[in-house]
Amino acid sequence: MLKNEKFNTAEVLMDVETNRDKYKFLMTSLLLVVLIISGISFLILVEGMEFIDAFYCVCSTMTTLGYGDKSFSTQEGRMFAILWILSSTICLGQFFLYLAALYTEKRQRSLVKWVLNRKLTPSDLEAADMDHDEVVSAAEFILYKLKEMGKICQDDVLLLMERFKDLDVDHSGTLTTDDLILS
Repeated sequence: MLKNEKFNTAEVLMDVETNRDKYKFLMTSLLLVVLIISGISFLILVEGMEFIDAFYCVCSTMTTLGYGDKSFSTQEGRMFAILWILSSTICLGQFFLYLAALYTEKRQRSLVKWVLNRKLTPSDLEAADMDHDEVVSAAEFILYKLKEMGKICQDDVLLLMERFKDLDVDHSGTLTTDDLILS
């Protein structure tokens, strides 16, 4: 966001919306690091563990493995553990959720790029011609590309076409306020 010296609120909001999963992943990663450091620090300072034992305990606890060989043993440690285990385990789950979302988003973007850049073939035109008039309109082309991108499916299109037909009372192929009043 700070690459350009001049930016306005709309651009910032657009950037945040576009990269929402990325920002969620980064914030969760930062929180996860803070939770790991706080857990290790607490185990070293309060529980008297060595660094490697504290790190092992934090990792096994956060991942819910909990072998039981290293744990919070003091009264203060158990009080800390109640909140820390809950928040760190949830944070780790969110970390993997957002990591998977980023991967899925990247694959979706590459699919969209491939769909938009590939050359059309005569069979593509035939598949895009929904009304079988041997001409592909802009609407048919857009629907075909959206289906190819996985954004909509044929069932979605059929449901919407049925709804359109129900609203198009005069069967003109267009919707007017008269159609809405009569339906």
